[in-house]
Amino acid sequence: MHWLFTGRLRVDKITVKIADLPASLQGTKLVQLSDFHYDGLRLSEKMLKKAIALTNEAEPDLILLTGDYVTDDPTPIHQLVIRLKHLQSFSGIYAVLGNHDIHYSHSKTEITDALTSIGVHVLWNEIAYPLGKELPLVGLADYWSQQFNPAPVMNQLDSTTPRIVLSHNPDTAKILQKWRVDLQLSGHTHGGHIVIPGFGPAILYYKKLFKQTPKKLRRWVSLLLGDCSKVVRYWEWAQGFHKIAENQLYVNRGLGTYRPGRLFCPPEVTVITLISH
Repeated sequence: MHWLFTGRLRVDKITVKIADLPASLQGTKLVQLSDFHYDGLRLSEKMLKKAIALTNEAEPDLILLTGDYVTDDPTPIHQLVIRLKHLQSFSGIYAVLGNHDIHYSHSKTEITDALTSIGVHVLWNEIAYPLGKELPLVGLADYWSQQFNPAPVMNQLDSTTPRIVLSHNPDTAKILQKWRVDLQLSGHTHGGHIVIPGFGPAILYYKKLFKQTPKKLRRWVSLLLGDCSKVVRYWEWAQGFHKIAENQLYVNRGLGTYRPGRLFCPPEVTVITLISH
């Protein structure tokens, strides 16, 4: 999709405080990429190449991918991994799947196998330790799958141990309040696509806007914003950093774009630096 409909790719840099972060992990740098929707329409080759280059320029300790590599048909994953194999990090690349990655019965296996073939570790209700035992990485099954069940995974970890959680859908942050989550990384929302500067995603004002719109124009408002109620419940978490009770959540705006395009909501590469609290 042309950049006029997406906005130019942006690198967002944030610093996240982690309680009990070991001194050896002070300054650890993560890069998050999300929602590629690589299907020949929603993400240009030029932007993907730039996102990979910017990721490598950051010299990350760990690269984290948070789902939706394709749109519906899983076949494009085989071309996508040819591009993603150029990603570089000191401690590897870890990923979870999104709802679009399990669209068909064979999608999960095909996408997991393709990512695994280039050395990406795909986590599905699993714990990994790329940064050592003192900072586990939890990867959850997609929220809309029948296998989403965080309790058996989260209960394996001691409450004194800091951890990072990958979960494609940010709505899961509500459920994950039952456990310690020092940093949850999500995507899925594409940042809301259309953002009102100073106010946030337009969908937050959808109902009010719809009621105040003349009846002749309501059809166009619906076409513009679509039935976004099915995407997530908590649109206030559509992008950026949030505190959810004692937990922390960051939602990446993604790289791929749906119609009608993005407005004040540019595609994103996130560079995250961890420091002790």
